This record gives sequence, structure tokens and C-alpha cells, in this order.
Amino acid sequence: GIGILQFFQRKNIFITGGTGLLGKVLVEKILRSTPVGKIYVLVKADDQEGAVDRIAKELVNSELFRSLEEKHGNYYQAFIRETLIPVAGNICEPNLGMDSDSAHAIIENVNVIIQSAAITTLNERYDVLLEANVSSLQHLMSFAKTCKNLELLVHISTAYVNGEKEGIILEKPLIMGENRRNDICETSQFPRLNIADEVNMVALSSRTASSNYDMTKDMKKLGMERANLYGWYNTYHLTKAMAEMVINETRGDIPVVIIRPTVIESCYKEPIPGWIQGNRMFDPVIVSYGRGQLPAFLGKPDSPMDVIPLDIVVNGTIAAIAKHGYIQKPELNVYHMSSSVTNPLRYSEFFEYLYEYFSSEPLVESESLIRVNYYDDIEKIKYFDNFNDFSKYTREEISRRVGGGNVVATKKAQTQCRAKIMYAENLCKMYEFVGLFKARFHAGNTQKLLYEMSKEEQINFDLDVTKIEWRKYFQEVHIPGLRKHVLNERSIYV
Repeated sequence: GIGILQFFQRKNIFITGGTGLLGKVLVEKILRSTPVGKIYVLVKADDQEGAVDRIAKELVNSELFRSLEEKHGNYYQAFIRETLIPVAGNICEPNLGMDSDSAHAIIENVNVIIQSAAITTLNERYDVLLEANVSSLQHLMSFAKTCKNLELLVHISTAYVNGEKEGIILEKPLIMGENRRNDICETSQFPRLNIADEVNMVALSSRTASSNYDMTKDMKKLGMERANLYGWYNTYHLTKAMAEMVINETRGDIPVVIIRPTVIESCYKEPIPGWIQGNRMFDPVIVSYGRGQLPAFLGKPDSPMDVIPLDIVVNGTIAAIAKHGYIQKPELNVYHMSSSVTNPLRYSEFFEYLYEYFSSEPLVESESLIRVNYYDDIEKIKYFDNFNDFSKYTREEISRRVGGGNVVATKKAQTQCRAKIMYAENLCKMYEFVGLFKARFHAGNTQKLLYEMSKEEQINFDLDVTKIEWRKYFQEVHIPGLRKHVLNERSIYV
């Protein structure tokens, strides 16, 4: 096998983003399944006491850590105090905002750095995303070069850094210009992305805004304009691509692994099947459809929908750390955590599974809401490949279901109807890039990783996407988990 347990024996890990969706499950899995030394978790807090409180509330005492607590029993708190070290700081600041003692301890002792911190909102302000996703990497790489025993740096990216590129996308470092559509690459000259120029432009733009409202509006618009100019679908993808460029340009002799997940959804098996944090990824689509408020989807039914369970991403990350931590070559290796090539799922199948599930278990917005009109029946989704036709059908259908188009409808009903139409349109517009996506992500490096693992490692750190039964995953694992952990429904669904 790879020797996962042997590699992690008494190794010290430094992780940013340890209180985020992926970071929490990664920390829990390393603590529960490997003989790790210490895990230093950088926490955004005013002081050390605040960092300790956040770790206790969001990790140590959370439902997610119950399996770990059961494993250690009465020694759980002692194990946590010895192994899990909160560090107050801010990745957006020089020296990561840490005090000198914490920084010194990490510089002297850490063997692996895992960079998982990021803002993942697709259409966030350009200045906010630049600071959190790009400038932070410049600070982190400067700090990493001071660590005396560093064996590997791991960066959690996204598969969509490949932008508008079509066809089969291979696991290799990002090259500027290769994120373009094939027809544009062949016929057009495109502008070159310069990170320093983007930062300076944002700083200049921020000084001309007349109010905070205008600033937010202008920065969101600017981010989307710059993303489209350079060949990315949204501002988030653009800044994550910039982050990879920063790493590649500044890594020097540091061995680097970049993990590129596609759309991360809830845990498939462990530590809690169906566990997820926040209404994210495809979940707003699932919830809206389950409530009868999404009659159509902006996408093609035969397009591949690339979903990957959270625990598979975590297991793949741990296996890649062990493999390249042993090798310690000063190179950059990329891993796609994806399913579109190895176990493809199409939108027609996805919405069929949703239709089957919600036909018997529909969602309602509250327990007191009387189920009438659009809650009584879940209808099959309609597909459109252009926004105008999608919008026309959505407006007519939601008006019919809600009754807001009736001339005798109350003003309140009409207002609610307009709000639901606007939400459905904005939601599908945001996800248009995946609904009409023309690429699939090759996962050869990840498959090779699986084949190199021993049978025991394949069981304990399962990353085999081919075994996932998508109907069972959505109907028996993910949607029940979404209802429990995000919508906070009780065991008996209303």
C-alpha cells in the first residue's frame, strides 16, 4: 500500500480553514484514523481564548466528532488537548496574523501544511475574493518557506479553475490561456491575466465608490466582468485560478499537491452519512424543486453532473498527502476529485431521483403552512438551453402554481410570486455554467492512488467513486441529511 498510517505517525499538521465544510471533516478523519502528532488549526479570532472557544464549539463538541469521542471515551478531552491546537490568526494578514510564539512552534515542528481556507461564494465582491483567495496565498507561501521541517504543502482548489475549457480535462498545473473554449483559442487573441494589475485596479475602483452599497454592487459587477474577460464563469473560479498561479510561481523547492474537487456534497459514509454544513452547492436547487418552486432548469438533460461526496474528497486528500509526503520531490501534482468520467451522472437521472423522492416526501416551508396548490404535486422538471425560454416558462408556471398571476390575487400573493420567480431565475442563472457544461474531469491520478492503496487502506480511506449508487446516495443519504442538518427538520418530515 501507500503507507498512510506509517506516514502520519507523529507527523505535525498545520491547517487553515479547519472550521469550514471540508476542513472539519478532514481534521476529524485525521484524528480518528491516523496516529498523527499534533494538528495546529488556524482560527480567525481576536485572541487565543476566542480560538479555543471556536474550536470547542464548532469541532470538539459538535455532532460531527461523536465517533471520535466514542473511540476515546473518558480520555477524549485529554486526547483533544494534546493533539488539536487552536491558533488565533488571520490568513489575510502577514505571518498569518499569528503571535510570535504560535508562529515559532509551527515553524519548528510542522511537517505538512493544508491550505483549505477560502470564500466559496460564486458571485462575492471581487475585492473580498481577491484578498481571501489570492493575497492570502501569498502570505501563506511566504510563511511556508520559513518552516524548517516542511515536507509537503496541500492546497484545496476547485476543478472549475479550468474555466471555459471543453472536452476531457486532465490533472495538470494550470496554464494561462488553456482555460478558454476551443473556438476562442483558435480564433482570438486574449488578454493576459496579471494578478498585480487586478489588485491595483480593484484598489483604484474602491476609492471612487460613493457608498458601501454602490461599492458592493460595483465590485460584484467588476468581478464577473473580469472573470468573463479572462475565460472563467464567475469571480470565485477566477480567484481560485489565481491562487494556483501564485502557488506555482512561488513554491520554489516545496513539494505541492493541489486537490481539485468538483461539486462537493454530503458525506457518503463517514463520520455521519448525509452530514453537510450550510445550504450550498446543488442544495438550493434540490430544496427549491422539493418545494415545488423550481419548474424548470437551465441545462441539458444529457449533460454530465459532476458531484463528489465530502468524505471521498477527504480520503483522497489524506492518501495523496501520504504518497507525496514520502516522495518529497519538489514538484506540483494535481488530483481531480470528480465523478464525471469514472461514474457519470446526468441531470436527467438527478432530477428523476429528486422526482421519485419528493413525490412521496415533499418539502414545505414551515409546519404551519397549509399544503395547497404548488405543494400538493411535484412535477417533472423541464429543461431549457437558453435563458429567455427558461424565464418565460418559469414565470408562467410559478404564477400558475402560486396563484400570483390571478387578477383577484392579493398584493401579498403577487409579491410572493414575483419573489419566487426572481429567486428561481437567479438560482438557475448562477448554475448555468454547470447545466450547460461541456467538459469532464479526468481522474487518472486519483484512480492510480486508489490502485496503489492496500486492501485495508481502501477500506479505511475509501475513495472509490465507481461504487457509488447515485439513486441510493441522493434518496437515502444526501436529501435526508440535507433535511436534518441544513433545514433542521425532525425525524418525521412535515
